[in-house]
Amino acid sequence: MVSAAEQMAANTSWSALGKATDLRNRILFTLGLLIVYRLGTFIPVPGIDGQALREFMEQAGQGIGGMVSMFTGGALGRMGIFALGIMPYISASIIVQLLTSMVPALEQLKKEGEQGRKKINQYTRFGTVALATVQSYGLAVSLESGDLATDPGLFFRMSTMITLVGGTMFLMWLGEQITARGIGNGISLIIFVGIIAEVPAALAQFFASGRSGAISPAVIVGVIVMVIAVITFVVFMERALRKIHIQYPRRQAGMKVYEGGSSHLPVKVNPAGVIPAIFASSLLLLPVTISTFSSGATSGPVMSWLLANFGPGQPLYLLFFATMIVFFAYFYTFNVSFKPDDVADNLKKQNGFVPGIRPGKKTAEYLEYVVNRVLVLGSAYLAAVCLLPEILRNQFAIPFYFGGTSVLIIVSVTMDTIQQVQSHLLAHQYEGLIEKSQLRGKGKKRGRKGPARR
Repeated sequence: MVSAAEQMAANTSWSALGKATDLRNRILFTLGLLIVYRLGTFIPVPGIDGQALREFMEQAGQGIGGMVSMFTGGALGRMGIFALGIMPYISASIIVQLLTSMVPALEQLKKEGEQGRKKINQYTRFGTVALATVQSYGLAVSLESGDLATDPGLFFRMSTMITLVGGTMFLMWLGEQITARGIGNGISLIIFVGIIAEVPAALAQFFASGRSGAISPAVIVGVIVMVIAVITFVVFMERALRKIHIQYPRRQAGMKVYEGGSSHLPVKVNPAGVIPAIFASSLLLLPVTISTFSSGATSGPVMSWLLANFGPGQPLYLLFFATMIVFFAYFYTFNVSFKPDDVADNLKKQNGFVPGIRPGKKTAEYLEYVVNRVLVLGSAYLAAVCLLPEILRNQFAIPFYFGGTSVLIIVSVTMDTIQQVQSHLLAHQYEGLIEKSQLRGKGKKRGRKGPARR
C-alpha cells in the first residue's frame, strides 16, 4: 500500500520548479561551481610539453590511461591543475573510515556528534594533503622520466606538486560547498561531470572507428544494447528493497489511547550505492597512474609489473577490483549507511519491534543477519556491473575506455540528484499548503462574529 507521502511525491509537479526560489538558487549555485571545475581542467600545469603529452595520451587512451583520464574529467590527459582529481580525498576518506572502525579513540570521537564529525573531517583533510603530496611527487617524477617536461629539475617538481595539491584541495572545497549549499553530493557530482564530459569525444571516436572498418557494425550495435541493458539493470537494482515488517503497540498518552500500527523498514539491495565502486577505483588509480607515465623506462621492475598486470581486462586487475568492491560494500554499509545497532536502538526508543524478535540486541542481530544476506546479492550486482563491460571491452578491442563503474556512477548520481530535487519540491509544496491554510484560517477569524451580548 502506497503511503500519502509517496503519493504526494509521485504527483510532484515539475512546473513548481520556477516558484521554488531556494531550490532554483541551489541548482544555479551547483551549476556555477561545476562550470568552474570544468574550466580548471583546461588550465595546464606549468612546464609540460603539450605535443609530447598529446602523443603519449593517444597511445595510452585505450588502457589504464583512458580510465584515469575519464575519472579526472580529461584533466590528466591535458595535465591540468585538477589532474589528480578528487581521488586523494576519496582515498583519505577510506583510510580514516578504516581507522575509525579499528582505533577506539577515533570510534569514540565518531560518537560525539557534530563536534566529533568535524574533527574526523579535519583528519580527512590532513590525509588528503599528505596523499596528494605523495601522488603529485610521483607524477612529477614520472613526467620527467617519460620526457614530458620541458625543463625537468627541482623547480619543475616543486611547481607541479604545489599546483596539483592546490588543485585537489580546491576540488575538495568545491565538493563540500556543493553538498552544503547546492543540490546533490558534491564529490559524486564532480566525478559525474568529469565522466559525462568525456562521453561525447569517446562516442565520436567509437563511431569513427566503425566508419573506418576497425570495428564491425555488429560490435557497435552490441555495445549500444549492452549500455542500455546495464543502465536498465542498474536502475532496477538501485530501486530494489527488502522490506522488514515493523509493529507498533497500542499506547496511552494522558486520557487518549492511540491504536497500534504497522510499518516497514526498507533495506536497499545496495545500501552503499556507488561508493564501493569509487573506493575500489581510487585504489587502482594511484600506482598505475605513476607506472603509466613512467612508461616502464626508469620505474623499476615493480612498476613495470603493475603496468603489465593491473591494466583493464587483466586477470589480477579484475580479481582485485571485484574483491575491493565486495569488501567496501560490506564495510561502508555496516559502518556508515546502515548500522544495525543504531537502527535497533531507534526502534526500541519508538516502541517499535519486529514481530517475533525481542527488541534491543536480538533485533540488531536479526537486522545484521538480513542485511548480510541482502548484501550477497548487492555486492555481486556491483561487481558484475563494474566488471562485465571491462571484460567485453577487452575482448572486442573497443578503442576507448568504457567501464561499468562509469555507467554505475552516472545512473546512481542522476537518480540521487533527481530524488533530492523532488524532496525540495515536495517541501516547497508542503510550505505552500501550510501558508494557504494559515491564510484561510485568518480569513475565517476575521469574518467570525463575536458573541451576542445579553
